[in-house]
Amino acid sequence: MNSSTLEPQSGDINFRDFTKRRMLHVVLPLFIVSIIAFLDRVNIAYAGLTMKENLPWLTPEVFGMGAGIFFIGYVLFEVPASLIAARCNAMHWVARIMFSWGLVCILMTTMTTELEFYVYRFLLGLCEASLYPVIYSLLIPNWFLPKERAKAISLMLTSLLFSNIIGGPLAGILLDTTFFGLHGWRTLFIVEAIPAVIFAFIFAFWMKERPEHASWVTNAEKVYIKAELEKEEQQKQAIKKYTTWQALKDPKVLRLALIYFLWVIGFWGFSFWMPQVLKSLSGWPPSVVAWSIAIPMTAALLVQIYCGYSSEKRNEKRWHVATTLFIGTIGFLATPHSPSPEVSLFFICLTAVGVYGGMGVWWTMPTTFLSGAAAAGAMGLINSSGNMGGWVGPYMLGFINGHTGSFAYGYYVMGACMFLAGLLILTLPKSMEHKED
Repeated sequence: MNSSTLEPQSGDINFRDFTKRRMLHVVLPLFIVSIIAFLDRVNIAYAGLTMKENLPWLTPEVFGMGAGIFFIGYVLFEVPASLIAARCNAMHWVARIMFSWGLVCILMTTMTTELEFYVYRFLLGLCEASLYPVIYSLLIPNWFLPKERAKAISLMLTSLLFSNIIGGPLAGILLDTTFFGLHGWRTLFIVEAIPAVIFAFIFAFWMKERPEHASWVTNAEKVYIKAELEKEEQQKQAIKKYTTWQALKDPKVLRLALIYFLWVIGFWGFSFWMPQVLKSLSGWPPSVVAWSIAIPMTAALLVQIYCGYSSEKRNEKRWHVATTLFIGTIGFLATPHSPSPEVSLFFICLTAVGVYGGMGVWWTMPTTFLSGAAAAGAMGLINSSGNMGGWVGPYMLGFINGHTGSFAYGYYVMGACMFLAGLLILTLPKSMEHKED
């Protein structure tokens, strides 16, 4: 992000320096929160490589249900939690989210039955509900102007890929490690839960909800940001003033919810099953599989960063997101036909690019016409709808794998969902493109 993004209105403001400080005090803490959240959400994917050694009841169908049931808890509390966060201190709310999900991850080490597996995964989703809607609809919009948000969110969401780049090799180490008498997957859960509990307190003091609350923002910068955000709000209200209920039933919001539902079927079906799919295709041991995951995640990271910068430069959103979804479609359809481990890893790279690449640009779309509590509620609805796909994808793949012995048909279904999501993206109105400030 360069100084040209903000057009100077006062000689007292160093815009390049202000941007760097926002990256340090806003994007960086959110980046760390997101890394920890994603690690604790998907470590079940790596734990699943060895859990059956201790838990004989863990069939593919049970694993898929447990992985996906996280999103049932998430969905039930998503919209109300987002609305609560919009009316209270968002920073303390995010800290509460982190602390509670960290405790549940620690409890995961104690599970011995199928029911406990489902309950803990459900509680993990319940605790984490509203995290990303609060970030997308309240925190980022409070600090960044409309034309800056695609880049800011894209940079923040590279955390999802960094967490996999870190999480794969880390899982490979922890699965072979004993920690306080715990071994393998139990070590993985407890070691990756501790940062959530600790960082909850750090985050509550580090980041501020608005520029006017931050001591590192000058008075001139506070005045400038406040004036520009008020101008944005007036422009939105001049077109249509949305109440929370109107936002929840707006046709554009409902279409965004459907798109995200289809997208997330592929996103989470891929994410939770990727290690086991790669192990099945390659025959590699769990530690090698875990380390190999860094390759597709790095490819997706580069594409996600490029999409954020390119979207801002070209003043375009729809084709940036749709193109990545079409690439993911190719990956899903081709992966089951891989003739060698190396080719399978290449197709998994394409799939990773597809499910992750456009995510940063995507989350800037609702805030082009919504703000405040309406935006928080709409983001909650969109995320909840998508996260229903987070249950469908992993469970569907586990069900098909358990009954056919192959993941191929599940990958075909996910590829079709990604393709349809890409087509629907292109039907969105051009008013969801960037607007001039």
